[in-house]
Amino acid sequence: MPQKKSDLLQGTLDLLLLKTIAPGPMHGYGIAQRILLTSKEVLQVQQGSLYPALHRLERKGLITSKWKESESGRMAKYYSLTAAGKKQFSTELEHWRRYATAISLVLEA
Repeated sequence: MPQKKSDLLQGTLDLLLLKTIAPGPMHGYGIAQRILLTSKEVLQVQQGSLYPALHRLERKGLITSKWKESESGRMAKYYSLTAAGKKQFSTELEHWRRYATAISLVLEA
């Protein structure tokens, strides 16, 4: 039976977005594709979740956006991390690692 694409756990989308944008500016479609491919097609971020999350992160000052021409020649909004976004990513990554370790401990007990 084919495996269905997983819904993201509550609270992990921001972490995934910050991680995906960290290496450099990306447009929304590229962000969604990178997450899908990096997760070996397990994590699929729908547009209805992606863009509200990007706008929320932008309102919080964690990312900025700028319109520029994409690889296809069309205008696209590119998102990049701010200094505050880099700090937040580091903090959230540490929390995630502690959380994942705790869950592993319970499951292995």
